Amino acid sequence: MLALAWIVVIAVVSMLFTDVLRGQHNPNQDVTSEHGAGGAVHVSLRENRHGHYLASGRINDEPVVFLVDTGATDVSVPADLASRLGLARGAAVRARTANGEITTWRTTLQQVRLGDIVLHDVRASINPGMSGREVLLGMSFLRELDFIQRDGTLVLTHRQSG
Repeated sequence: MLALAWIVVIAVVSMLFTDVLRGQHNPNQDVTSEHGAGGAVHVSLRENRHGHYLASGRINDEPVVFLVDTGATDVSVPADLASRLGLARGAAVRARTANGEITTWRTTLQQVRLGDIVLHDVRASINPGMSGREVLLGMSFLRELDFIQRDGTLVLTHRQSG
């Protein structure tokens, strides 16, 4: 009985520790939005312990984790994740990345959601050189927004047109 009690205690502590680490890696798992004048939508993201802005969101209504990357031209999706999302590979394109030149494939994301910010027909690339599950949220999405970074918080604002 004592051994079983210790196993249960270790399992509970392990689960709590895993949740703490997950929260430190992506402190924006539950993205909330504020609605302002003129239909503006504001999303505030906290930086993680490494100074990056990660946030849970959706591509074509499927859950993903975004890494905000103002240096990326397009939204960049790892090839394994693109397959799981059913993204079509378009034209092959040579791209210059931090790891050198690679071939990516163009694709279009029907919908990209970050909190209540929703954009349609977003240009993206399928990147076979990316490992992991994070999607680089590049300028093909970010150029539609205003953003300000201050004191460990990034505020993204989408101003509805029309």
